[in-house]
Amino acid sequence: MAEFLTYLRLGFEHISDLNGYDHILFIAALCASYQMRDWKELLWLVTAFTVGHSVTLALATLDLIRINADLVEFLIPLTIFITAVIDIAAEDRRIREQPKRLKYSIALGFGLIHGLGFSNYLRSVLFADESIFLPLLGFNIGLELGQILILFAILLLGWLIIRFARMQPRDWTLVLAGAAAGIALTMMLERL
Repeated sequence: MAEFLTYLRLGFEHISDLNGYDHILFIAALCASYQMRDWKELLWLVTAFTVGHSVTLALATLDLIRINADLVEFLIPLTIFITAVIDIAAEDRRIREQPKRLKYSIALGFGLIHGLGFSNYLRSVLFADESIFLPLLGFNIGLELGQILILFAILLLGWLIIRFARMQPRDWTLVLAGAAAGIALTMMLERL
């Protein structure tokens, strides 16, 4: 149980570490077009993302797949940029009403990319002869808990700004998604 809790803590700390702000930025981009009342749908999106990165995290940690680390480091901000652009485009009602299955598929697919980024970190903290199941489970649950905390912090911030600063929800979406897109674009250019 102590081993599980250690990896749970590592997963939580990894996602909430401000030095790895790209993961926080992705959650912010994912949240941009949602409000507090949409928390259940957003929770499912974040869980789809977690499922995706759990799969590639396991495969890469087990050394069953290998992808160039520089490519992954470029693709991560690209997923943030695309998510932010989708948020901005979602202000068009026709795009906003896209099937939920498509949204979950995108979150799952982007999770696959982000999982590859986590794999080097997890591989570095695992012992060579250690079974991967318990550490991977603990790490992923810790990541999910951290993501949920970030999700609710962003939703709360949005609610406060919309309610007390009287910002229109559309404007909040554009500010948050625009900031995420701009930062992601800068990250992509740095990583070229």
